[in-house]
Amino acid sequence: MDRTARAEELLRELGWRARLVVYVAGAPGSGKTRRLLGDAHRLAEDGKRVAIGWIETKGRPDLERMAAGLHRIAPRHVIIGDRAFEDFDYAAALLEKPDVIVLDELAHDNLGNAPHAKRWQDALALKERGIGVIGAFNIQHLETVAPVAEGLIGHPVREIVPLSFLQAADEVVALDVSPRILQSRVRAGKIVNEQDIDRALNGIFKEPTLYMLRELLLRTIDNLTLPVVKAGRTSMAAAFVYPSVSPAPYLKRTAAVAAALDLGLEVVATRGVDRAALERIARELGGEMLHDTADPATLPGDALRAALVALPMGKAAAKLANVPLPYDLFVVASDQTYLGENPVTSPYSQTAGDRLRTGYGTLTVYIGAAAGAGKTYAMLDRAHQLKGEAIDVVVGFVETHGRKETAALLDGLEVMPPKTIAVNGIVYREFDRDALIARKPQVALIDELAHTNAPGSIAPKRFYDVLAVLRAGIDVITTLNIQHLEGLSDTILRLTGTIVRETLPDGILALADEVILIDVTPETLRQRLREGKIYPPERCETALANFFRTENLFVLRELALREALRARHRERIASPFERILLALGS
Repeated sequence: MDRTARAEELLRELGWRARLVVYVAGAPGSGKTRRLLGDAHRLAEDGKRVAIGWIETKGRPDLERMAAGLHRIAPRHVIIGDRAFEDFDYAAALLEKPDVIVLDELAHDNLGNAPHAKRWQDALALKERGIGVIGAFNIQHLETVAPVAEGLIGHPVREIVPLSFLQAADEVVALDVSPRILQSRVRAGKIVNEQDIDRALNGIFKEPTLYMLRELLLRTIDNLTLPVVKAGRTSMAAAFVYPSVSPAPYLKRTAAVAAALDLGLEVVATRGVDRAALERIARELGGEMLHDTADPATLPGDALRAALVALPMGKAAAKLANVPLPYDLFVVASDQTYLGENPVTSPYSQTAGDRLRTGYGTLTVYIGAAAGAGKTYAMLDRAHQLKGEAIDVVVGFVETHGRKETAALLDGLEVMPPKTIAVNGIVYREFDRDALIARKPQVALIDELAHTNAPGSIAPKRFYDVLAVLRAGIDVITTLNIQHLEGLSDTILRLTGTIVRETLPDGILALADEVILIDVTPETLRQRLREGKIYPPERCETALANFFRTENLFVLRELALREALRARHRERIASPFERILLALGS
């Protein structure tokens, strides 16, 4: 990256130009409006002039209270037939020209003779006029998702947002919410009216529908997350398919290798390949079919954005094997179909079976790309929601890291005192497992799942404490950063150059009933770091120049998105090799 590009990036991160930030949710009731209003208040506290252009509070008192302290742009009034309607007033927004405007329901069709037909067009036009916009919509309105969503929810999706709108946004953030939580909110009458609850639960809020919409959301955001990094530091494998090769065994073997290396699979057809059949095979293997045809033998080395390139044995493979490459090359013999029959097993497989027999508590993991993503904040926010539903919830252990917003959320919650352990004159504050089990709440919050306990603790790692709490029949909500997954250690080292000392076996995450992504963009994380909301000021510059580099955060976000997707579809992956011969040369 040249100095000019780096300067432009820095200016953008420092907020010296209007930005378009879009939140996308899997379904109604995911907290879009609450997130918009929360962001608006934080921007106002930072000295920005913030105005509400349009917000849908649905008459909820908590949202009305949040909106009350913010300036509202008066709506325009539209008469249709004998009825009067209110709508966002784009002209009034231009006259007031605040720093940032909040625009809910971006998929909305504008009424009357509005300057633009769609609200998302208003958002783009405002940004062009130097006004920042934070807005939101539900994933079923996206043009690439709407056809599938219509089949899921059983009725047409009439208001459409083009994919190009998301591609034009400065930040696109997924609002990931557990389908079980959404169904709970529906039953409590917090999303639809009481008379509509049964119909909603049998429509868009049916559990399989919510899971599919959630998957469509995460895949969309994953596809939009295109890190501009060196080929060897991406988390993708590209498999090129030639007409002379039987694609199914070749791609099955490549997919197994990609899975072993924690790489996503992209399938590329060369000229003359049956694309329809290839797309079906790619989909069955969890890969993605790229639209363009290409031949790696004729492409410049730096044109391939992949850490691993797979080729069948042949002229192209022979040519590339004899030149320096910025990626790893995997060559597959066309007649080589062997895949091992011994799938990868987890030492916690027995634990998974025990849970079904003995009635363990449920495990919910909030996962993020890095420190400061908002995992603990989201966990505490969920605790307040549970308390409001008369659920007995207790904070077993939470680390606020000195963040005022996070600490404020502890107010009103029962917090278990920590257990103190003194070792060599150093006093450690640790989670008190025995005290929590004796208290036996319905739900316990236990922060930092990968934490290493102090010497002399009952268990060496916190995840052992969590398993003990689950065995006691207590539901647990916990947090985890993606880099702490043991199976990703080599990937994290390759992508970021960082050795992660504190890790967690992948099998623990496989035990989770829900893995919820707390999505945040690299720009937001770096800004939070500069504002002292993640680390103390004296650590900020070092962090920005190392682990919190933009390209590192891009790939960590991509890995977190992918892990959230994989969590719902854990499969027994065949071993890609029968034997491995390792040759070392000087």
